[in-house]
Amino acid sequence: MTRDLAASVRGRLLRQAKESGRPLQELLQYFAMERFLFRLSRSEHVDRFVLKGALMFRVWGTPQTRATRDIDLLARADNSVDSMTQIMRSVCEHAVAPDGVIFHGESVQGIAIKEDADYLGVRVTFLATIQNARLPMQIDIGFGDVVNPAAKTIGYPAMLDFEPAKLIGYPRETVVAEKFEAMVKLGQLNSRMKDFYDILILSRQFAFDGESLATAISATFRNRATTAKANPPAFSNEFANDPGKQIQWASFIRKSKLSVVPDALADAIREIAGFLNPIAKAIESNEPFAATWSPGSGWIKSQPPASSG
Repeated sequence: MTRDLAASVRGRLLRQAKESGRPLQELLQYFAMERFLFRLSRSEHVDRFVLKGALMFRVWGTPQTRATRDIDLLARADNSVDSMTQIMRSVCEHAVAPDGVIFHGESVQGIAIKEDADYLGVRVTFLATIQNARLPMQIDIGFGDVVNPAAKTIGYPAMLDFEPAKLIGYPRETVVAEKFEAMVKLGQLNSRMKDFYDILILSRQFAFDGESLATAISATFRNRATTAKANPPAFSNEFANDPGKQIQWASFIRKSKLSVVPDALADAIREIAGFLNPIAKAIESNEPFAATWSPGSGWIKSQPPASSG
């Protein structure tokens, strides 16, 4: 790989940064994550991982994506630290056409993490460089989650004119299900403002089939041994009006430079509750949820077929 290519990549990303008003370091980080995913997509390990987390919002083209420095993956593989470290090192060293990024396989390290105190995961870190820019990479890998409906192959959007990655990605229904489960489980202790933001954005941008979403929520709650509840503490006035939670929400919005969501946490929670409470009530009552979510309109109940004769 020539120095000229790395310099060209950095220069083009610098122009994008100026045009978008985003920091150059952020765009360099996103480009490095994209090119790592491309290497993963070309490796023998591609079918063992499902992309999840904030990077899926780039796949879906949401209007304002919260910034992230991490790649989140669900693994269908041995959950040992050694196994994941070896795989990620091999991906770093996988030969592809030059794209201006160097992943330093010798820097790969792994540790065990306890995600939400329930699920064993592995965090792998290593160094990437683009010209003289040093980019710390972090891959958080989870195990054991159910994905419903089935994960499908997605195309990860390319920032420049390099070949995009094709790999398996999470469905939106499972993203909603996992974040709702965390809200119910954590209750008043919840400080994960990104979950509130993510569900709010998904409900504003995409239609959902009620039965499919209810199935995903039921499967996730069952797999994580959590009981689905309407009006959980995270949807309460006590939570929404808590000064500490309001500060956390305001700080999250400010640091993420987001302008498409309510300034008041209570307003965001009101929207989210309108999206999730009807499904939770149906699940609690063990009743089907035949409705369609329409952004801006809410849940529209499906009409039963007209009887013949």
